[in-house]
Amino acid sequence: MEKFIYIALFAPLVGSLVAALFSMQPKNAFTGWFTSFMLAVSMIASLNLLQHVYTTDETLNVVLFEWIVSGSLNIPMGFVVDHVSVVMMTVVTVVSTMVHIHSIGYMEHDKGFNRYFSYLSAFVFSMLVLVMSDNFAVLFIGWEGVGVCSWLLIGFWYHKESASWAANEAFIMNRVGDLGLLLGMFLIYWNIGSLQYDVVFANVASLETSTLTWIGILLFVGAMGKSAQFPLHTWLADAMEGPTPVSALIHAATMVTAGVYLVIRSNELYALIPEVGYGIACLGAFVAIFAATMALVNNDMKRIIAYSTLSQLGYMFVAAGLGAYWVALFHLATHAFFKSVLFLGAGNVMHAMDDELDIRKMGGLHQKMKATSIIMFVASLALAGIFPLAGFFSKDKILEAAFNADAYILWATLWITAGLTAFYSFRLVFKIFFGKQNYSDEQFHPHEAKSFVIAAMLPLAVLAVIAGWFEHAFIDFVTKILPSWEASNTASSTVWILILVTSAIAIGGIAVAYVKYFKGDGFSKEWENKAIYKLLINQYYVPQFYEKFVSKPYYAMSVWFFKVVEIKIIDNTIDSIARFIYKLGTNIRVIQSGNLSTSLRLMVTGLIMGLVFALVLAVI
Repeated sequence: MEKFIYIALFAPLVGSLVAALFSMQPKNAFTGWFTSFMLAVSMIASLNLLQHVYTTDETLNVVLFEWIVSGSLNIPMGFVVDHVSVVMMTVVTVVSTMVHIHSIGYMEHDKGFNRYFSYLSAFVFSMLVLVMSDNFAVLFIGWEGVGVCSWLLIGFWYHKESASWAANEAFIMNRVGDLGLLLGMFLIYWNIGSLQYDVVFANVASLETSTLTWIGILLFVGAMGKSAQFPLHTWLADAMEGPTPVSALIHAATMVTAGVYLVIRSNELYALIPEVGYGIACLGAFVAIFAATMALVNNDMKRIIAYSTLSQLGYMFVAAGLGAYWVALFHLATHAFFKSVLFLGAGNVMHAMDDELDIRKMGGLHQKMKATSIIMFVASLALAGIFPLAGFFSKDKILEAAFNADAYILWATLWITAGLTAFYSFRLVFKIFFGKQNYSDEQFHPHEAKSFVIAAMLPLAVLAVIAGWFEHAFIDFVTKILPSWEASNTASSTVWILILVTSAIAIGGIAVAYVKYFKGDGFSKEWENKAIYKLLINQYYVPQFYEKFVSKPYYAMSVWFFKVVEIKIIDNTIDSIARFIYKLGTNIRVIQSGNLSTSLRLMVTGLIMGLVFALVLAVI
């Protein structure tokens, strides 16, 4: 099976390198189809590995080469395929393959077509390095790789100032989190002497609680940056400046879930520090409702879906923080399917509406885009957690985990968020596809996407429906290495009550959206003048806070350091040394007269000074 590991890992890299050969040439459809084919090869290899691990329970380890060997430090370029990593590999490659195929249609008329596919495949390769690594150092290589590729993809249309700014914001904010991850890795090596997962997790129990706490916090700081958790969250919505299929891949199924994967992978560490885990769960619950409230009023189609992703990541961290690691992984997988297809559907709508994003300027598109409408409707039902779609099974388990842990405030927060999620999801669908038409036929000419684009969306839509049906098989599979969480404190009747209550608020959210946006024209204009609306539409003024109290003071401090420290102190000091040496050389140059008598006198003088110096040293 070793060959399948290499095929799954390196097929996207081959596609990326081949596409890069054509990067400066005019659009060549070959690059799109070749990279998609290589992703399909990687997907098939991943599915083969999934079947092998499922049937044999065997963990596969390979060492590509010895990477860093220095003294006691030994870090191989090693990869592991076990019950957790193979699930991530499958999710990443399935979604990536469909996104690549969809992108062929979406980027059809873009001048950077070839370059786009090179970047996209390089991102998938980096993500696979991240999830397949068998140690923290190789994970960090993939971690930084997806960061670089996301910078390239978010700022793909670099001629737009907004795209360049968003790419830089995402890159810099992730570097803040990455510093935490690096410090956590340093602490691990300092105390254990290895970065190999198996060695680290076999020895964490021997560490002091304070050391474990710091390691857990620092690793989670890295997760906060990558998974856009408060306060490192503002980059995610701004990252919608990139091509929409990029959002379907990066901001739904892959990079933003890397932080959740890191916590799940480090479960043996976090199990020893439940207080840190509870803190993670509290922050996750806050982010869930925090992002959901911002999605309620936003009118940018992609930003609404981005805030939804942020909210659902909060759900995942609640499960992981409370020790229900397999539940977090389960929701990660189901969310990847329905959220990625929502983004791809949004891309279809953008093409149909000449890149329009304001949902207030849409309406009535169902008749002209029936396939996209139905797919996004089904994906929204899954996101809302309606039975029997995938989101129902995974989201309900997270609520059950919160209730079982006696974290009733967290449960109530997630329960309210479930209602908000259902409302804003169907506000989006009804405003786009139903209700009255809010555009002129002279201005826009909506049309359905190409058949192969819809075909690429269908597998994800089907998985958004049926993925939850495999809950018990998923539990049996991943709990071979993850803790087996069960709702031991919750009676069966209580579980059914929780399910009914959660389903009720989700259906209620859809009903309110139906009344307001399908039957009616939404809330009155007076609502937009209220303080709460202004608070939500301005993202709780967090970006303004960063601009006023972080960016501008940092810029002012940088200018001061440049003018005072850099120029007046450092540059002047160096220039003064240079002037002194030059002047000294000018003054001494006169002794190089070429006169033999003068040279002999200087030699004798030097000899006498040397003898005197030697005599003084001898006396001392």
